Amino acid sequence: EEMWRAAVDALIALQCSPAPERLPLSDGRSYVLPPYDRGALQIEAELLIDWYWPALHGGPVPTDVRTEFLAHWNTIFDRLERQPLTWVLRDFHSPNLIWLPERDGIKRVGVLDFQDAQRGSAAYDLVSLLQDARADVAETLEKSLFVHSCEAVRSSRPHFDEVEFTFAYNALGAQRSTKILGIFVRLAQRDGKLQYLAHLPRIWGYLQRNLRHVTLAPLAAWYDKHFPV
Repeated sequence: EEMWRAAVDALIALQCSPAPERLPLSDGRSYVLPPYDRGALQIEAELLIDWYWPALHGGPVPTDVRTEFLAHWNTIFDRLERQPLTWVLRDFHSPNLIWLPERDGIKRVGVLDFQDAQRGSAAYDLVSLLQDARADVAETLEKSLFVHSCEAVRSSRPHFDEVEFTFAYNALGAQRSTKILGIFVRLAQRDGKLQYLAHLPRIWGYLQRNLRHVTLAPLAAWYDKHFPV
């Protein structure tokens, strides 16, 4: 728990630093930090129906099923667009964190694999950390650290909207799990990396946690219909 809490605190510190649209480069040019917006989120979500669906059902997803799937997600993306923008490293989870106990505070957490950083909701990296794709995170620990995160952010940002942040956490958690299910099947089928299939039950468990959020009920019904337990 000490390591997970330190990682949450390191993430909060990162997200308290402004994420500019452009980053200066040493040669005088600048790099545009891409937006992690509905376009990117939708492409990722579609990995489920592009890879997992055919693997399970033996053929491509029917057009009407894809249309319904995307309609549910676009309703969610409409609301996510109201989230403030900050750093999103996208792979902020245990395989990319190094514990450095000889240091103090957040400096005990070394961070790797941030080359795909973008600008998006602060909820994404938090759910990436607390719903680790490769390691079980107990729901009690996840809830405890989510509360800790909200309390820490609220103390420094008086206009922090916890209701919208909770929605974003669950919505982006569902999107991330959906993406990973597709990616892991793709890794197995296309690249022969069958070891990733061992993680699928864990990812489904996280997805079910997220879909319990009341605002995601229509999306949850879609999953229950097309991917019953």
